[in-house]
Amino acid sequence: MSVLSTIKKPETRAPIITICGDAGTGKTSLAATFPNPIVIRAEDGLMSIPADKRPDAFPLLKSADELWPQLLALLQEDHDYKTLVVDSVSACEQLFIKDVMDRDGRAKSINQALGGYGAGAAAVAAMHQRLRKGAGLLNDRKGMAVVFISHADLEAVRPPDQDDYTRYSLRLMGKSLPPYVDDVDMVGFVRLVSALRGDDGDRKKIISNGDREVICHATAASVSKNRFGITEPLEFTAGENPFASLFDLPTASAPKAGKGKAKAEAPKQDGAGDSADAGDTDEYNPEDFA
Repeated sequence: MSVLSTIKKPETRAPIITICGDAGTGKTSLAATFPNPIVIRAEDGLMSIPADKRPDAFPLLKSADELWPQLLALLQEDHDYKTLVVDSVSACEQLFIKDVMDRDGRAKSINQALGGYGAGAAAVAAMHQRLRKGAGLLNDRKGMAVVFISHADLEAVRPPDQDDYTRYSLRLMGKSLPPYVDDVDMVGFVRLVSALRGDDGDRKKIISNGDREVICHATAASVSKNRFGITEPLEFTAGENPFASLFDLPTASAPKAGKGKAKAEAPKQDGAGDSADAGDTDEYNPEDFA
């Protein structure tokens, strides 16, 4: 068969997005508005959601080793969840750092771990890639939307042809950023709608009435981006999903593991972030999460 005969237009799939923002801006509440979510919790951020609207969640992670069986269960077992929420990748990184430090046994910081020279940070980044690959398999094989939550931080940008400036980014080490920025369909930055007030010569004050918006188009002030043609801030009202009318969210029952070719290889430690790298296999391999 000719390779050219395999050419076709890619099918629309559920989105994979990252939501970042300062503490208390409603990142987790926003993620909970996605269809039938299941939350992997590296931090306990669900208490802000009313009990009657609180989504299902796995037990709070105490170590990185507890993460992989949760992903494997979603891949391998039958369920009706439509959205995977990881709350948060910033907290996951702390678990990953601890795992690498424990494996080293002697290093006093991640910079010294595994012999130094960036090896510790690279090992942490590989665990993020592993998480991204597992989420990508759920998106690809079970039709689930994926929402990564991250705390926001400031980073210095030093372009070669302009003055240096500061922008909002994810609270992660540099090597850990690509799975949640480059390899997602959207990065949305949640912020308070605010205005600067004060007369000339007076000390200025930032005023906000508590309204929030999501910046998901490219700006110099943040790492926000999207693949859906959004060019303006989106109003974020509590309890409502501002993206519902902008892209396809899963509604029908997701394919079940164990039916035909709906099975997938579990993500390996050194796997790439793109789920397309995983071919069909006859069964899952739990050892890939070891």
